Amino acid sequence: MVKLAIDAMGGDLAPQEIVKGCNLAIGKHEDLELILFGDETQINQYLVPNPRVTVVHAPKKIDMGEEDPIKEIRNNRDTSLVMAFQAIKDKEADGVVTAGPTQAVIVAAHLIIRRIKGMKRVALAPELPFIGGKSRILLDVGANLELRSEHIVQFAQFASIYLRETRNIKEPLVGLLNIGTEKGKGREVDIAAYNLLKEDPYINFYGNVEPKELFTTPCDILVTDGFTGNMVMKTSEGAAKALGQTLKEEISKTLWGKIGYLFMRKNLASFKERLNPDRIGGANLFGVDGIVVKAHGSSEAYAFYNAIIQAKKSVEGQIIDKMKAVLSEVISDEEL
Repeated sequence: MVKLAIDAMGGDLAPQEIVKGCNLAIGKHEDLELILFGDETQINQYLVPNPRVTVVHAPKKIDMGEEDPIKEIRNNRDTSLVMAFQAIKDKEADGVVTAGPTQAVIVAAHLIIRRIKGMKRVALAPELPFIGGKSRILLDVGANLELRSEHIVQFAQFASIYLRETRNIKEPLVGLLNIGTEKGKGREVDIAAYNLLKEDPYINFYGNVEPKELFTTPCDILVTDGFTGNMVMKTSEGAAKALGQTLKEEISKTLWGKIGYLFMRKNLASFKERLNPDRIGGANLFGVDGIVVKAHGSSEAYAFYNAIIQAKKSVEGQIIDKMKAVLSEVISDEEL
């Protein structure tokens, strides 16, 4: 049985869509237990009663526009997000899912759950849209603005374990996001990371990947620093949105475009679904001593359901313990 803590008040559409997502998950998975933290009265308006669901009253929530998450988390321990993260720290739950503010999630993970011993940094790792026959993980996308080469290697190790244990990809292919494909391209940190990734026995390294190949590369994992990753992710999201808007404008321009739309409705619907973030669920936060999934702030029920299942698979795959084993081996090798 997998037990997850849920921040029921985090996100733009909380608690209604969050609780509805929980209803979906608990109804489809009999090996799942949920602890919902939040305003008990509001939660019970939408919750379908189930013996595998517990509601813990949390009188406060962290607003999406919170400007000082460190102060908020340290001074207000009775918010739904903090109480959900504390459940992981206290071993009352195996993982946590929240659609709350990204920076608050990262801060709470650091202050409450803490990093795995030996992990130098944490990484926010979303899944990219399913294009070219596969989906890909991009990390880091904002937990750290700057990284050293050894941090990037640890992220690649963690993401490789995640895909092996949750997606049954035996040898995940890792690419280093860079300005060129040739060895020796990029900044000093990129060159150093390239050499470390190439020699690491826990990583199946492909080489450098240019951003233009983001959705076509054979790689399963793309690693970079948080500044670059965040810029790439937001640029791709904006490009996809602009492409959809342009397509809509062109179709509506002429009668033939409107007639053509009638014949292509199913294809266009399929195209839209491929880019739909609700299918993905959320971003993993790799590096802390517990499973953390950050769902989209605007998550509706289906998206939050997918985030819950994402966390469930990570717990079942024991990815934290397996990363700890890698870290212990690396430390032992360094001591020799």
